[in-house]
Amino acid sequence: MVFFNSVKKYKGQDYNKLKKDCQTRGTLFIDVEFPPDERSLSKVPGKFGNIVWKRPKQICNDPKLFVEGASSGDVTQGKLGNCWFVAASSCLASFKQIWNKVIPDAKGQEWDPEKPDNYQGIFKFQFWRFGEWVEVVIDDMLPTINDQLVFIHSQSRNEFWSALLEKAYAKLFGTYEALDGGELSEALEDFTGGVSDTLDMIKMEVSSKPEERVALFARMQKEVDRTSLMAASIPATSLDDMEATTETGLVKGHAYGITAVKNVHLEGSGLFGLFNREKLPMIRLRNPWGKGEWKGAFSDGSPEWNKISSGDRTKIGLTFEEDGEFWMTFEDYCKYFVQTCICRVVNTSMFSLAKTWHEGLAHGAWKIPERAGGCPNNADSFLKNPQFMFDLVDEGDECMIQLMQKTTREKENVTMGFSILKVEMNREYRIHDVSLQEKITSTVYRNSRSIFLRHGPMKKGRYVVIPSTFDPNIEASYLFRVYTSSHNNFKELTKEKPVKSWYNCCGKAPVMVTHVHIVGADGLEKQDRTGGADPYCIISCEGTTVTTSCCKNTTNPEWDVSALFYRSNPTKHPLKIQVWNNNILRDDHMGQHLLTTTDECKSQTLMLDLFGHKKNETTVAKPGKLTVRITQSRNLTSV
Repeated sequence: MVFFNSVKKYKGQDYNKLKKDCQTRGTLFIDVEFPPDERSLSKVPGKFGNIVWKRPKQICNDPKLFVEGASSGDVTQGKLGNCWFVAASSCLASFKQIWNKVIPDAKGQEWDPEKPDNYQGIFKFQFWRFGEWVEVVIDDMLPTINDQLVFIHSQSRNEFWSALLEKAYAKLFGTYEALDGGELSEALEDFTGGVSDTLDMIKMEVSSKPEERVALFARMQKEVDRTSLMAASIPATSLDDMEATTETGLVKGHAYGITAVKNVHLEGSGLFGLFNREKLPMIRLRNPWGKGEWKGAFSDGSPEWNKISSGDRTKIGLTFEEDGEFWMTFEDYCKYFVQTCICRVVNTSMFSLAKTWHEGLAHGAWKIPERAGGCPNNADSFLKNPQFMFDLVDEGDECMIQLMQKTTREKENVTMGFSILKVEMNREYRIHDVSLQEKITSTVYRNSRSIFLRHGPMKKGRYVVIPSTFDPNIEASYLFRVYTSSHNNFKELTKEKPVKSWYNCCGKAPVMVTHVHIVGADGLEKQDRTGGADPYCIISCEGTTVTTSCCKNTTNPEWDVSALFYRSNPTKHPLKIQVWNNNILRDDHMGQHLLTTTDECKSQTLMLDLFGHKKNETTVAKPGKLTVRITQSRNLTSV
């Protein structure tokens, strides 16, 4: 797992320098950028009551950053409606490698009773923000009422990592109040630099379709193995529903951290006869409130627990305590929860044995007038949006794509989404006619901070993604990321057409563009011993060559690929389409056609005869016909 190496200093504050200054003066740090007063709490004075800011040493005798390490039980929600952040923090505590990045040098920041003079009341945390890691420095002054922490707190009175983490995150957004209400996926991404995906379990029909439920369980188990952070929720449909407790004990409008997904072996326990199966898919969740649990099967005091002894409970890994953490059968989970949020910490390390992804990343913006065209509904302007290209080199591969807008919590998000098009194998310039491209999919347009899509299997080839706001002429900045299994040649398409280079004084500028779609062929010659062939095409013109993939064991191949040629002398240099049979030692020529027409046309379907390629065979007919669609124009920005 690789994180960004460079870390930006938030508001230019350097932790080491500030700490050294405090040591020199013999004072404790007070953060002027996030002062311990009303300005850091809310824009409304007195909103949270009579707050007294205190340092941990004033709250308890033996303050610690961590008490026996970090665990999901260290994070309990306070007076803020930020269960989304609390649930994410609970997930974070379960993954040491991740919180070591968010809470760097935890040992060096810890209170040392043997060296009290080394403590200066200053802490640092790191969050991922729009493609870079940011170091946030805070003092240790925390909001209290009656010597009790007002916001996030640990079950251990002398443990403060979660309260200090919340303060650092609040500083990043301006005030504590800014954290009141938010998206779970946002906090998970800010902790990891990963990509989040929210699954709608109602649309997936996992409660009524066993096969979909099995697939989801396997997927979530795999995500646990990949160190993904996960949480679940039941969205509130009205203000009255917000944080309303259901009959089952689950709370609407509330986020639960997922702390385990496992198949429990029932053999040898009293549950074997009860469920009549050897394994029981189960999931463990935690309520950020630290209380309020599930009331169904395997809840505290439920009949299922009476079937097995306490020893067997420990043996199969099922225990319960009054800590807000509880087990459910996966079937009940799919029945009662609505959304599952998965944040993948994407591995891009070439030295890892785990699944490796290749990343394409770009910072961009929708700008008026040339790069803010709106969604596909705006046919006249859609292609004025930014365009990003990437390749898939393996047949049946998949990609992960995320579009994230760069906004603050004080500014309303724009509604955005993106479309994926399969384009010509050799496209290097911006698309001008969407009708010539194959539309793969489009996301739903939402006003959330980020839009994520995992799509596959996909055909080998070149793709263009067009991110856009829903309405045209809206300006906003974004971060765009693409992940593929192999190197993907990711780049933004910025040029409209090829132009004659200043140093190429002898060459001619292009005067015609030809778009050729190789559909397929019928009745090719049987050349292999098994009676078939492994045909592929080579399309060439004026020094540009494109080779299709090979269709195995057929004389009626379907290539369904396109290529693009910008031509300086179309009359003198025809377009050559050759068909070859792939062999182990030497490929055999199966026929060719020279396309000599220079007439302008749009998506004209042609059935082409095939001929030999040697000088004495150019008029000798070969078996089979080639089907192509041709678009030609002297307007180089027509395709």
